[in-house]
Amino acid sequence: MYLWIKAFHIIAVISWMAGMLYLPRLFVYHAAAKPGSEQYETFKVMERRLYRFIMTPAMIVAWVIGIALVFEGQWFASGWFIAKFILAIALTFVHGLLGHWTSQFAYDRNRHPQKFFRIVNEIPTVLMIVIVILATVKPF
Repeated sequence: MYLWIKAFHIIAVISWMAGMLYLPRLFVYHAAAKPGSEQYETFKVMERRLYRFIMTPAMIVAWVIGIALVFEGQWFASGWFIAKFILAIALTFVHGLLGHWTSQFAYDRNRHPQKFFRIVNEIPTVLMIVIVILATVKPF
């Protein structure tokens, strides 16, 4: 049963990460669009739907199944798991920030330039790389 749980966890994480990597890229283009334009308004819809209907449900499923994996595998005291858990919390915090910026764009209150979102786009990537290495290699 453990491998089935793990497979669904990986599927949820892939779905979540797809959104975590795509939403900041949408913000880059949204920040460059002319406020009030058709393109600007289209980005609002795309961002809201991505965040609410793909990213957030995928994050919830990843967390629930991940917790099940921890109980099933008895990973509580493993150093690699503790590090992964902390980074997963950081990724969840970034998810929340992306939700905040989605709302800022929705209400025409964005204050950040394209360059800011280009940098933000790298944060989930770095976290994902370290998390995958920890979960796969289990270095400590």
